[in-house]
Amino acid sequence: MAALFQAEATRLAKMNGRKWFSTVLSVLLLGLCGLLAHPQTAAQSQKKVETPMATDERLEAPGWWPTKAAVSRQDFVGTAACARCHAKRTASQLTTPMAQASAPANGSDILRASDHLSLQLGPYAYAISRSAGNSVYSVSDASNSISEPLAWAFGLGNKGQTYIYLRNGFYYESRLSFYKTIQGLDLTTGHGTKTPANLEDALGRLIDPDTLRRCFGCHTTASTTTEGFDPSHLMPGVTCEACHGPGAKHMDLMDEEKTAQGRLAIFNPRRLNPIALVDFCGACHRTLNDVYEMGATGVANVRFQPYRLENSRCWGDGDIRLTCIACHDPHQPLVHDSAAYDEKCLACHTLTPAKSATLDRPGKACPVDKKDCVTCHMPRVTVPNMHAPFTDHRIRIFRPGAPYPD
Repeated sequence: MAALFQAEATRLAKMNGRKWFSTVLSVLLLGLCGLLAHPQTAAQSQKKVETPMATDERLEAPGWWPTKAAVSRQDFVGTAACARCHAKRTASQLTTPMAQASAPANGSDILRASDHLSLQLGPYAYAISRSAGNSVYSVSDASNSISEPLAWAFGLGNKGQTYIYLRNGFYYESRLSFYKTIQGLDLTTGHGTKTPANLEDALGRLIDPDTLRRCFGCHTTASTTTEGFDPSHLMPGVTCEACHGPGAKHMDLMDEEKTAQGRLAIFNPRRLNPIALVDFCGACHRTLNDVYEMGATGVANVRFQPYRLENSRCWGDGDIRLTCIACHDPHQPLVHDSAAYDEKCLACHTLTPAKSATLDRPGKACPVDKKDCVTCHMPRVTVPNMHAPFTDHRIRIFRPGAPYPD
């Protein structure tokens, strides 16, 4: 009798085990179906990211990210379409340095204003001359000369402008760039000072395919899509869709008055957490991890603002009051008046030493002054071969003569 009871108990336990497994499997399958039916929006997928990442990692994650190539060229509608509903903001954005980050060489104001630019660098004589509406870049030595028409001008010219040319069907970066401070040519940043062995190398360096996509990806819009790299169908400069993602689906839904769906169909970086938001700008301005992977040390890395910002003592684990867009509106021209940033600093710092720090204002009061904060705590650092100073975004107590902090 006891043996019969034990056998029946074992049978029931096995049956209950199968029921438990079946129930769990059903729940998992239902959950998977729910995810497939309701995929995460780009903002939701990035909201969960709480640690700095390299841009290559971000590009592998779901959702939009600057320079992402996982969309078709047909998904982009262009600035004029955005202006239908966002006329004022679009018009302002077109005046920013980002919107003018690139231009066909024959559209460069710097080149159009300069009939002839020249420089003797070692044994080589360089020149950029205007001819029939085009700018021709040439280099010569004592015996020979080679030249190519310039195809693209990268950079508005506030600091400098670098040129891209085609030679034998391949893209090259000019060995010389234009620098605003000296109003002339000098060695392009990143090019070695060693004398080139021949005219071809003296003219410039070949841009490998991956670097080419990255350069055009940060200076133009929709240059690389699912169809591959195609400069013939890109949009010059960093336009609306470079940051907000392709707008065709958004525009169609808004035209159909499906407002809620339409808003979800376009990316809004403001929805990102602080770390992801700084990494978002770092897709082109270089993130903390990007710079670590590059191994870029010395004053040249002052150009990489997200990296410098996240090395600030006050950055901590990220604070929405310290993101790039807290101080800079990407739809407006860059503000150069140092006093304009005081209110941003005082959003975290107490006004007087007598006041204690709080959760809202964890920063101590400055014992020196309450205005022009950035002139002391974000010093201007000159990159020698670029002939221009850059504002160091590593916020700190700056002491004259102190070593540059990497």
